[in-house]
Amino acid sequence: MAPRTRKAAAREPDGLSPPAVPPKENTSAVVDVDALLAPIPGEEREEVRVNNASVTDMKHACDDALKRFLSRPDLFKQIYTHTDVRLALGWLSVLVAGATGLYGWKVPFEQSKPGAWAGVITYVMLTIVQTLYAYFIEGDIVFVGKRKTFDKRIVTERITITSRTTPSTPQSPPRYALGVVYVRSASGGKTLLGKGRANEEQSYTEFFDERGVMDQERFERWVGSVVGRVMDGKVQ
Repeated sequence: MAPRTRKAAAREPDGLSPPAVPPKENTSAVVDVDALLAPIPGEEREEVRVNNASVTDMKHACDDALKRFLSRPDLFKQIYTHTDVRLALGWLSVLVAGATGLYGWKVPFEQSKPGAWAGVITYVMLTIVQTLYAYFIEGDIVFVGKRKTFDKRIVTERITITSRTTPSTPQSPPRYALGVVYVRSASGGKTLLGKGRANEEQSYTEFFDERGVMDQERFERWVGSVVGRVMDGKVQ
């Protein structure tokens, strides 16, 4: 009998062929959403305390907590376009005002009138543009984030979140209203893979105690559940 070759011996140690390796499943989306729903560990927090009689203070605290939560390295990279535009318009207004004042100080009054008027008009126009931009374009937006993942191709996910306060009524206290818009695309935004939106609100008393201390973990769980459902496509 001819001796068995090493290849044959390795192939049939127990008279059985090796089991087929199952194909790998793409679980990146599930892992990402699970990470999104996980609150920040308690030891990494700093206590947030506000005047719980001021709705404005509570809203600002919630907005800041939302930004910290969603801009974690494993989630979204925050986009500061709206802030940059407002800052640019503001600094340009300051420069125009300073240049106009310096020109009026250096040049005799009668000679400086045309230039001073041009500077004043330019300053007023820039201020109006900044106000209109903040009101009509930025609006209630508090967070814009983007991230890139790889799912057989480069996928871009963009999320836009708005917030506002729903005034109190005789039946309910003031509420924090959240709006989420999510878009998933590929090929530089040319191919739409999915989108979703949601609007939910929760009472401020759910997140702040009688001393004004914020329950950040509870707030993050709520935000994570809303954003997670949008990313999973469970809401429209």
